[in-house]
Amino acid sequence: MSIQKWAAALAAALAFAGAAQAQQFFRIGTGGTAGTYYPVGGMIANSVSQPGKIIVTAQASNGSLANVNAIAGGAMESGFSQSDVATWAFTGTGAFDGKPKIGDLRMIANLYPESIHLVVKKGSGIKSVADLKGKRVALDEPGSGTLINARMVLAAYGVKESDIKPEYIKPNQAGDKLKDGALDAFFFVGGSPAGAIAELASSGAGIELVPLAGKEADTLRQQNPYFAVDTIAAGTYKDVAAVQTLAVGAQWVTSAKADTETVYQITRALFSDATQKALQAGHAKGKFITKENAVKGVGIPFHPGAEKFYKEAGLIK
Repeated sequence: MSIQKWAAALAAALAFAGAAQAQQFFRIGTGGTAGTYYPVGGMIANSVSQPGKIIVTAQASNGSLANVNAIAGGAMESGFSQSDVATWAFTGTGAFDGKPKIGDLRMIANLYPESIHLVVKKGSGIKSVADLKGKRVALDEPGSGTLINARMVLAAYGVKESDIKPEYIKPNQAGDKLKDGALDAFFFVGGSPAGAIAELASSGAGIELVPLAGKEADTLRQQNPYFAVDTIAAGTYKDVAAVQTLAVGAQWVTSAKADTETVYQITRALFSDATQKALQAGHAKGKFITKENAVKGVGIPFHPGAEKFYKEAGLIK
């Protein structure tokens, strides 16, 4: 090889290495392929990637707990998490009580609400959480986020677990028992419409949703900043009226170690007109992913890159 050819090859190799180095890879841990996190993550990744600069990919995972642990361990640049799980991880409380805090966890955006549903049979006479005393109530399975949230709601309204007849079963089993008259109420936390509840409402069983509102709900929200006020719209479930409730956010989180400019560019791209159109067309929860909602129900610090965008947009001071 001549000196000229060798020099040209070396220059090309260095240029390629420089381009590869300049290109950032940014993974999003989502959830199981059958859930909501995975398709939403895929849409976001496709929309915010900037070829040659930032390549964002969505990866299936076991969900919130797995994602925050993967971020802490450096196995993932970012991930989706319930807002309560993110707050517990950051503060070493709740599900992270007695475990090391994940103090480097940072917020990119609150995405969409996962509503607390309290489902009862139509005409049951249960109009408030306080009316659950003496009733058969399903709280979901041990280890679920719903069980933790249900206990918090009961306590806020002065109802002890010993005041009810609790059952620890999944929402679809709870729906069957409610329909058969073997259960009075059940809790479920998730994006609405939730399959198990939609199925129950459509089966002709006749259901109502109990509101989580008033001073008890306000106090719960003040004590736990990851809760947000939420409304499940009329007709979300067949023949069910609109109801005010509380929600935890599905949130996109990252590490304080993530590059500031990369996170800024990703956040800006998330709220571009093109991405917003793609999200609204692509999924029922896409219409909630707005820059106004992005700063609601946040219980951990923003990443400096995301913070820069929200300050420019006039959403935070």
